Amino acid sequence: MAFNSRLKEDFDRDGFVLLKGYLSSAEAAEINSNIDRFIEEVLPGAPDTTAFYEDIEDPSSIKRLQNMAELDPYFDGLFGSYNFTELAGFLLADDVLPKNPQWFNKPARVGEVTPPHQDGFYFMLEPNEALTLWIALDDIDEENGCMRYVRGSHRRGMRPHRLSNVLGFSQGVSDFSDEDLAQEVAMRASPGDVFAHHSMVIHRADANRSDRRRAALGLVYFAARAKKDEEKAEQYRKELFARWEKEGKI
Repeated sequence: MAFNSRLKEDFDRDGFVLLKGYLSSAEAAEINSNIDRFIEEVLPGAPDTTAFYEDIEDPSSIKRLQNMAELDPYFDGLFGSYNFTELAGFLLADDVLPKNPQWFNKPARVGEVTPPHQDGFYFMLEPNEALTLWIALDDIDEENGCMRYVRGSHRRGMRPHRLSNVLGFSQGVSDFSDEDLAQEVAMRASPGDVFAHHSMVIHRADANRSDRRRAALGLVYFAARAKKDEEKAEQYRKELFARWEKEGKI
């Protein structure tokens, strides 16, 4: 599949692009259906770290699912579907390695904020060249917690992060400022729209106090030239899950 050079130019300049209608509404509905199946059939037997909840006592308040490709063939196969791999490779100008599909949900009325952060802080890559394809599965706007990107922030290096109190997003940019807010772009979307955002771009989302869910599926791809410090990353994960377990969050 051929992609327009303007798409690459916009991605390099801004750190994100929106591909309107990349999937049809029927294709988005199929992904939604398989997420429902995953929750009903796979999640009960999955490791406890697969799901994060806004309220651990409320099974309907899932805010995030992870490691889906390891647990279900459909989500493993999704990486290679719909020319996603080709799109990621085009934007990163490299071969790419699929890493982790995750479902991001803000349940109606109780979905909490997503703190400003850079995905690359978690990825621990050198160079930090990766992206997420963020597939909108609902109508998403300012009311139910749309994605907000700080334009061009991926070109200004890694920002300091500190511990947040938001489960699933353990770190947030500690010096997020009015200058960042001035450069921020709120991204509305419809089911089937796809955002691609660079691992270094700062992004966040408000809480969802509306009566509508806000869900999306994220597919992460690392550039082949990016190398990961696996030992450091694994130690970080262990410490993080130990803290969440101690606090009763998982």
